[in-house]
Parts: sequence; structure tokens; C-alpha cells
Amino acid sequence: MKKIINIISAMTLCCFSVEASAQWQHTPTPNDTLKSVQRLNDGSVLFSIYAPNAKDVRVAGDCVPWVPGAVETNTLPNGVWTMKVAGVADGAYRYHFVVDGINVYDPKADDASETSAIATLTTTGNEFFALKDVPHGAISERIYFSSTLNTYRRMHVWTPAGYEKSSKALPVLYLIHGGGDTDNSWPGVGCAGLILDNLMAEGKIEPMVVVMPNGTIATKDMMGEVPLFASDMVKSIIPFIEANYNVLTDKDHRAMAGLSMGGMETMETCFNNVDLFSYVWVLSSSLAPGTDPHAEADRLGLKAKAEQINKSFKQLVFTQGGKEDIAYNNCKNTLKVLDEIGIKYEFSEAPGGHTWFTWRNNLYELAPRLFR
Repeated sequence: MKKIINIISAMTLCCFSVEASAQWQHTPTPNDTLKSVQRLNDGSVLFSIYAPNAKDVRVAGDCVPWVPGAVETNTLPNGVWTMKVAGVADGAYRYHFVVDGINVYDPKADDASETSAIATLTTTGNEFFALKDVPHGAISERIYFSSTLNTYRRMHVWTPAGYEKSSKALPVLYLIHGGGDTDNSWPGVGCAGLILDNLMAEGKIEPMVVVMPNGTIATKDMMGEVPLFASDMVKSIIPFIEANYNVLTDKDHRAMAGLSMGGMETMETCFNNVDLFSYVWVLSSSLAPGTDPHAEADRLGLKAKAEQINKSFKQLVFTQGGKEDIAYNNCKNTLKVLDEIGIKYEFSEAPGGHTWFTWRNNLYELAPRLFR
């Protein structure tokens, strides 16, 4: 059958295994804490990019003068290039770097993971993630205030077809992406909206609201974002959804799932708030890698909570993308500790590695099990 290839330009990051592995093993570089755009006290703007092997780096954009020599450029010993632009008025500006003649979007920008194109490859057009002739729900972009972070943040929310005219309160799934991605990743490369639309049309899932928050928070230590996000979930994200959407607010109608770093955030949230959720999925993840899982279990108080967890969680599911998943061994070590403590769970694995191929399949297979 003729192969159909749809190339869709979208602003999201294809988080394949090379990028994802940074969540588990990472060699520090100046890029980790780099601020790519800074307003200086003299009113100028300093643009910075980590490009240690580059021969020539420039910045271009709406606020950059075309006059030769108007931008002060410096190369720092640590591989960071800086470009100072004077006299930039307050406003919103498009910009990009030019590295050895190639246009490069700022890899440290807040929306950096949304500037990659997505190649959607289908063979028949009938794949579970394909765009089909079915009723489609809506994916909205919502801004909320995070009391934990004292700033405004963004989330995406999927509602099923017909939700706008319905008076029925629905259950909620909170669906979290992995490290380095944003709330645009599940609706983008994760194809969450299309997967849910197709499952709804086939009568395979209960009508639900699916909330896709931004689990990425800039911290010096990547693991530092985990408790911050858990706090944001409980104090701001869940209250915002329950104040603005017609949803059920008891734990039996609340689920949380996260992949990789989002899986750690899911455990941090749910193990510390056992009475908030009945369905918990941990996809390609584990307790904090590089640490003793027994110590992490102690920190979370899992032994004392084991009986409560077993009673409260209708589902506690761990999945892996086969032994090639970079989180596989860490997950197995985590499950050994849960066995010792007596916490009940389900485990499944399938080939696919630490990639969106695996996580799209996870959503497709697990969503029909919710709220039954």
C-alpha cells in the first residue's frame, strides 16, 4: 500500500533517546545555567549562546541594528559567545543566532523545545495516532498563576468533542511530559489529542478532561524541579482546573501520569498526596536516578504509607520501553524496593526504548483503563 508521509511543521521537540538520556546521565557544561537573553542595567540586551566549536557567531532579529559593528561580540574561554545590543526599548522581538553561517534558534529560550519540526509518518492513515474522520475535541492553551513559583505559567488542556455544550462533569487525567520538554510536547509530538479523539470515537475511553502542564522548571539541579512541580500541581494546577472546568473533584475521578522526569514528578506528587489520586502511571521512570532507592523511599515515607497507598490507588502502573529504555535498570531497582515495602503495582514493558514511540503507545493502551 502506498506510503503516506505527512510533514507537519510544529513547535515541539522530538525527544528521542539521545536527548532523553540527559535526564539520567549528564556532564555539566556552561549551557546548564546559561541565560540566553538578559536586560542589562544600561538598557542594552546581552544575547548568549554556548557554541564552543564555532568559528563565527552572530545574533539577528528585530532588535538588532543592520549597521556594521553595532553589536559588541565576545567569545568567552568557556565556549560561551555573547552579543551586546545597545538601546533596545521594551517590547517583544524575534531573534535567532547565526552560527558559522547557519540560522540557529535559541536552544535556551523558554519555547526552545517547540521549534523543531515534526515528521508524522503513517503507512495506512489508520494508525491510532493518525488524523482521522472522527469528531475532534479541543486543545486549549491556558495561562495560570503558580503560587509556588510566583509567576504565570502555561498548560494545555484537551476536552472531548461536545464538551462545550455538555453539562456533565468529567474526570481528569493530568499528563506530564519528560525533562527538557514543555506542556506543548504531549499535544505535539505525543499526538495526545489525536490519540484521545480516536479512542473516544471508538468508544474505548470514558469522556475525560486531559490536562498537560509544564513540568519543566529552571533549577540549578535538574532534580530540584521535581518537588517544585509537585507543589505547583497541588497548590495551583489542580485548583485552577477545578475552578475553570466542569470536572469531578474526588480522588476516584482524578489520575496522573508522567514519563521520564515527569514520572518522577508523578511519584513525588502522588506519594506525597495519596488521598488525591486513584490512578497513577509512571512511564519510563524511577525514583531519582543516581541515588539509593531505599533512601528515596525513606524520604517519601513509603514504608509508613504502604497500606494507605495500596488502598487508595486503584492502579499504580510502571511501564518501560523494553531493556533498551535508559530508565530500565533504575526502574527495576525501584520496583525491588516497592516489593520489600509491600506496595502493590503493575509492570509492563514493550520494545521502543526511551522515546515518544513508547509513550504514545503507553497513552493508547492505558487511557481505556481509566475511570471504569
